[in-house]
Amino acid sequence: MPVAAACRYSARITLANVISTNQFKNGTHIEVDGNVFRILEFQHVKPGKGGAFVRTRLRRIDDGSVIDKTFRAGEKFRPVRTESNRMQYLYESGDAVVFMDSRTYDQIELDAGLVGDALQWLKPNDEAEILFVDEKPTEVQVPSAVDLQVVSTEPGVKGDTASGGGYKPATLETGVEIQVPLFIEEGETVRVDTRSGEYVARA
Repeated sequence: MPVAAACRYSARITLANVISTNQFKNGTHIEVDGNVFRILEFQHVKPGKGGAFVRTRLRRIDDGSVIDKTFRAGEKFRPVRTESNRMQYLYESGDAVVFMDSRTYDQIELDAGLVGDALQWLKPNDEAEILFVDEKPTEVQVPSAVDLQVVSTEPGVKGDTASGGGYKPATLETGVEIQVPLFIEEGETVRVDTRSGEYVARA
């Protein structure tokens, strides 16, 4: 290959292996100073004087800490390889949570702190999406809504209807407590928005 062509080929490879601030998206992962971060928020700023820059809010993958960081517009970073794998939640074991790949039956243990609030919406044998960043499991993603049975709640007041009447606390089968309408009774299954923890409807 001629030298000029080789240089152009090398440049294409180099450019393909970087991501600039112009390509930022919420949820994108980048490497900064040897650490991998997930972009939570970003804002392009063009001041009247001086160069443009990008304000970001980033979550560090290793420990979950959130930082605010500013970058120069056009600054480049190494893109991080991400992959989502559907896995089955098996059980908790001390400070670990065990998941299994339903296709290969391989099991992995995740730190309970890494699983976080996702665990309150999961029953044994439920499936969840495990996000792998550079082949390392980093996050458990549950559906936006789940159906769970009410195992404990106070009886509603006679005459309550589905159209209103207020709310009361209810404990669901995973142990999480939410607010449900007064007409909901023990043993019923309800749909819950996992993003807000709010009751949606009878399931």
